[in-house]
Amino acid sequence: MPPDLNLEIKAVVPRLSEGGLFVKYSRPPGKPDEEIEEAVKAHLMEKPIRPWFNPFDRVGVGRVVGNPWIEDLHRFPSPKLKVEFCPTSPETTATELTQEALYTIFRKYGKLRDIERQQPGLPVTPRYAYIEFTRVKFAVLARSCVHGLTVVEKEGGGKQGTVLKITYERRIKGSWIREWLFSHPRIVIPTLAALIAAITVIIFDPMRTFFIKLKIKYFLNTEDKGFWGWIRKQVRRANILPFGHRKSESNILSAIRDNRKSDIAQLQSWLMESAGTFIVVHGPHGSGTRELVYQALKEHRYKVTIDCKPIQEARGDSATISAAATQVGYRPIFSWMNSISSFIDLASQGIIGMKAGFSDTLDAQLGKIWANTSSALKQIALEERRKDEQDSQSSEEEYLEAHPERRPVVVIDNFLYRTDEKTLLYEKLAQWAAALTTQNIAHVIFLTTDPSYAKSLSKALPNQVFRTISLGDCSLEVGKKFILSYLESESGDTSKPGVLEDLDGCVATLGGCLPDLEFMGRRIKAGESPKSAVNRIIEQSAAEILKIYVLEVDPGTRHWTREQAWYLIKELANADDAVVPYNRILLSELFKETGEATIEALEQAELVTVISVNGRPSAIKPARPVYHTAFRRLTSDKVLRSRLDLAVLSLLIGNENKKISKYEDELQLLGRLHKQPSQLASRVQWVLRKLQDAQMKVDKYEVESAVLDQVLQSER
Repeated sequence: MPPDLNLEIKAVVPRLSEGGLFVKYSRPPGKPDEEIEEAVKAHLMEKPIRPWFNPFDRVGVGRVVGNPWIEDLHRFPSPKLKVEFCPTSPETTATELTQEALYTIFRKYGKLRDIERQQPGLPVTPRYAYIEFTRVKFAVLARSCVHGLTVVEKEGGGKQGTVLKITYERRIKGSWIREWLFSHPRIVIPTLAALIAAITVIIFDPMRTFFIKLKIKYFLNTEDKGFWGWIRKQVRRANILPFGHRKSESNILSAIRDNRKSDIAQLQSWLMESAGTFIVVHGPHGSGTRELVYQALKEHRYKVTIDCKPIQEARGDSATISAAATQVGYRPIFSWMNSISSFIDLASQGIIGMKAGFSDTLDAQLGKIWANTSSALKQIALEERRKDEQDSQSSEEEYLEAHPERRPVVVIDNFLYRTDEKTLLYEKLAQWAAALTTQNIAHVIFLTTDPSYAKSLSKALPNQVFRTISLGDCSLEVGKKFILSYLESESGDTSKPGVLEDLDGCVATLGGCLPDLEFMGRRIKAGESPKSAVNRIIEQSAAEILKIYVLEVDPGTRHWTREQAWYLIKELANADDAVVPYNRILLSELFKETGEATIEALEQAELVTVISVNGRPSAIKPARPVYHTAFRRLTSDKVLRSRLDLAVLSLLIGNENKKISKYEDELQLLGRLHKQPSQLASRVQWVLRKLQDAQMKVDKYEVESAVLDQVLQSER
């Protein structure tokens, strides 16, 4: 306050919520309030007071012309004021002030942004207007000074006068935001889903790519070198953890090296070619496909194995996503969020009639996992690129094509495992592998036991020939060496009586199937003779064949009947070389309708193997060499053979009776004609011959059935 005004300060009322204060004073006689206001303003211009929190601003002052309302409600200042026009008494009426009158009253407190009057015709009392200042400071000053002001007729307030009641009007109300959000779900929910997806891509995708690289570079492919390699060797020697490969696996690897050196060399040479490498290693269980690839990739630096078996065995989308992510080190993975998001999508579909996009399908989730893995593989392949190389100026694609030795290797194991479930997984893997090879990001090797792999892979690469290595059983000489090396490594002594008794014959019975040879080696080590061990394998195989392929056949899940399986078993058992012509099986009565599909299903189930010549099926043999002996043992069981042969004859009799009924119906149709044309004579003779042939077969089958009935009644 200027010291020369001789004012007496009566009270100071601070307004903390508004950031100001009221000053009550008494003035000397003859000093009007207008003069005091001007003197104070001039004093503050000469000696400005600046707030500490805003040194560029200065304190303002205004004279109170109304009746201020000092309250402590939960209200906060805003630059927008709501000015209500109230009557001076209940008996009178208020007059709505014009914009010019409002401007004259409020402009002195600060610059105005807008004056908005109430729309005419609305039955709302009291009438009001909105005054918006450019700054909150000006609105606080105006409300504090003008609230309760009575505007007389001369200033536009009408004959009875008008009282101004002023409150702060929030520019954006929290309730208004909430109401808008709930009122526009078609906009809000998809926008929120897009925002969450963007945050996920920006934050989590780089983390996931990093963890995939970490697993490929360090957790899976650490060689037996340095300190870490020494630790691995010590743990392996102490048998503390199942670290590395067991002795049995080492024996199998040794046999693989001796018998399949050419296949290993071929695989290694393919990995050095610049063109896209799409390799399939196919072989039945026990043929050593996994061991062959391991041996070929022993010196390869970076490799990742994706095992389809745990992914396919997972139950539910969340478990499948989690299993797929574990194979490549994709983390963090919020698989449980997919279930919650599905409920949100279901609710949004009921509210707005469409899904919000919070949840991803299994297809989309698997696509994200493989996409992040592709990014990690590409980064690994480009890490060793140096600026001083000759092709440093080439593009990434040209560099990867020129340096196949620096591409990682992706091994997809157990491809087409359980093809009757979750075919989506194999489709996504095939498409992803095709993209890796065509873009020269990585080499891809498929390991499969399913002979129909070409159908699935051809969809992903329709115009490319796969590089295939088909494995069978090893030779008898290698099989014998495998047994001898196994016994020497396990017991160190093969000179005991009975250990090598008839070993050649036992190996010939088991063929070159390494798991069967290993099982025989374990039984010999346990004290059994080779003959006893082989006999145990034959008995076990016969029991498995009878249970899986013959007795417990579910028509809903299997694509063959027990009669078809038994017929094929009998044909292979009667063949001296354990091979029957493919077409002979197709022409049999049991295989005429769905023969090729049935044989393919039995091959996928690993009962038989189809031998191809120049790409066409030529012959059929047992899937494992020991199966031939097991087939003969099953057919030598008189009761079992009689029972199943009787079932086959019953089926054949039923088929022939159906033919007879069809021929009889045709004869009845021809007999209804009033006049028999001469042209139908040959047709009638043909039908009669067919009818006679079918009846002769029925008579023959019934005689054979009667003999089998007697066998079943007399035998136990």
